[in-house]
Amino acid sequence: MSDITTWPGKPYPLGSIYDGKGVNFALFSENATAVELCLYDDNGEETHRIPVTERTHNQWHVYIPGLKPGQQYGYRVDGPYEPENGHRFNPNKLCIDPYAKALSGIEKWDDSLFGYKVGDSGKDLSFSESDSAPYVPKSVVIDDQFDWHGDTQLKIPLNKTVIYEMHVKGFTKRFPGIPEEIRGTYAALRHPDVIAYLKGLGVNAVELMPIHHFIHDHHLVKQGLSNYWGYNSINFFAPHPEYSASSNTGVEQIYEFKNMVKSLHEAGIEVILDVVYNHTGEGNELGPTLCFRGIDNAAYYRLQKDDRRHYMDYTGTGNTLNTVHPTILRLIMDSLRYWVTEMHVDGFRFDLASALAREFSDVDKWGSFFDVLHQDPILSQVKLIAEPWDVGEGGYQVGNFPQGWMEWNGHYRDVMRDFWRGERQKLGDFAWRLTGSSDLYYDDWRRPVASINFITAHDGFTMRDLVSYNEKHNMANGENNRDGESHNRSWNFGVEGHTDDPEINHQRKKQVRNFLSTLMLSQGIPMLLAGDELGRTQHGNNNPYCQDNETSWIDWENTDKDLTEFTAQLIRLRMDHYVFTRKKWFKYKPVNGSKVKDIEWFRPDGNIMTIHDWENGGDQAIGVYLSGDGIPGKTSDGKELKDDDFYVIFNAHHEPLTFHIPPKDFGGPWNLVMNTENGRFYDKDQEKLQPGDALRVGERSVVLLQSPRNQ
Repeated sequence: MSDITTWPGKPYPLGSIYDGKGVNFALFSENATAVELCLYDDNGEETHRIPVTERTHNQWHVYIPGLKPGQQYGYRVDGPYEPENGHRFNPNKLCIDPYAKALSGIEKWDDSLFGYKVGDSGKDLSFSESDSAPYVPKSVVIDDQFDWHGDTQLKIPLNKTVIYEMHVKGFTKRFPGIPEEIRGTYAALRHPDVIAYLKGLGVNAVELMPIHHFIHDHHLVKQGLSNYWGYNSINFFAPHPEYSASSNTGVEQIYEFKNMVKSLHEAGIEVILDVVYNHTGEGNELGPTLCFRGIDNAAYYRLQKDDRRHYMDYTGTGNTLNTVHPTILRLIMDSLRYWVTEMHVDGFRFDLASALAREFSDVDKWGSFFDVLHQDPILSQVKLIAEPWDVGEGGYQVGNFPQGWMEWNGHYRDVMRDFWRGERQKLGDFAWRLTGSSDLYYDDWRRPVASINFITAHDGFTMRDLVSYNEKHNMANGENNRDGESHNRSWNFGVEGHTDDPEINHQRKKQVRNFLSTLMLSQGIPMLLAGDELGRTQHGNNNPYCQDNETSWIDWENTDKDLTEFTAQLIRLRMDHYVFTRKKWFKYKPVNGSKVKDIEWFRPDGNIMTIHDWENGGDQAIGVYLSGDGIPGKTSDGKELKDDDFYVIFNAHHEPLTFHIPPKDFGGPWNLVMNTENGRFYDKDQEKLQPGDALRVGERSVVLLQSPRNQ
């Protein structure tokens, strides 16, 4: 190896920073005794091993003049190997830079990746002397320069946001018209045909399942499977390279991702990242040493107080990131800020967010994680979405996150599934969910947009499978069908899985339309799982986290085009009317001097609901009047918000019912707009109804009526 010039460098910023003349390297470790920076060529051969001797406030740093973007590197960190005291330093293991902006390649599983001798009777107490460098992804120096041409966050109003949860690879792998060489990549997501589809559907925010660099779990790889979903991050800055059509050296991946964001923004579509800061891919004490564990295990992870050999596991993955430590908290904030300022994303969905809110053991919504995030002038202005639960005690926190946060509303999902499958429940539960779940959010001065409404998500059945399977069918996952949720609140209409019975298929398709209609007519922010509008099936697998194949990839050749158009019409209807996208709660009071409230609920016989009706589930049938007058707020140019009146009939009963249209005080005449019985949207004035008229509504159907205020 040739000699190389080094200068002391600076302790901040952390990571590798190219300044046009060289590269500054800075790494945090408070318990290490020595750090070495290892440089590699493009073939993965080590060219230099440089002792890092400068240390400022537990940050080790060195500057190397002449280095350029594309340089590959890693760290070897020495210190005590005392698992019983929480220390797992092993300089034989090459460690990924936690602040690396790109990684070259993915891990190659080998026994040398573990800090202990695999197979040793002492398990993780033994010490491995084998070199892991050939099997570890190398960190890559990048240049952040990029011409955004004026691009910035779109800041679409929350009440006008429609989220589309998708997987980069699963959505584009089989998309027709995309060149084979870019399918399944960031580049594919900016293809004109993909963007045209998203625009035609009407969604304006894509929520990408994890794209931070993640690892494929060893036990999955041994079974010929993979970590398809990506919930096992090993770095929080680098885009995952397997979703890149560019060179595997790492630098081009950054440009590809940025171009994707820029193209989506040009089409008016926001980019929200599903991020996993609650744990890492290193697992429990028997997991590999790839990054954080080898750099400073006791600092980066939450360890059991009386048994520091083992980890606090609030995530079900073996470890929990130590967000109580200020430097680890800074790592998360620096990562979030990087994705906003440098990569231009519009928001984040936090996986198992309750784990981030645990100060010591209990979930604390006023904890340091939220304090730091809310005071940040950049991060406090983007969309922040919590998956408001983890697997620890007291982890289910739906409704308990602070102001400024939106939450995946698990109550909404459960109530709507039960309502449409005929499960007896109080109609009040349905009404709470339809109107934004004020029972969960109102007392904290939050608004309907705090509720992310969803029927299905990546974790669970697709919407088609929700109406086709009573049981999960996860045998392909290699866990004897033990994995995945067993209580799905699904209903197969009498036959498990595929059937040629035309009546069952009719009922199933109608039920999907019911779910979609309910979702798009509810207050809050709707989230649609990619492919549900196409009739996508996973053949009953409700946990295909390891299925990187046709089980998970959208089959674009076999789609329900009528359902797609129905969904697009629903989204257009929602976006065109303030009634369905209110910024504030219903007041349940008369508006503008009239006797009519801003919202009213009716029984099928046309009478207003009583307290007894709310307590009694009855026939699971209800009508709701939504006034277009007195909508709080103003348009962007200061005008009062005005809309038509709407009457929505939800009949989840197993037989058709006759509904009476509300009396003339509530408007009219009424145009029939939509009926899920036949999946039709009607032309204006095609079907008219007068106040008090009787309308026969099919079993398990939604009917939408509209009374224009200018007639």
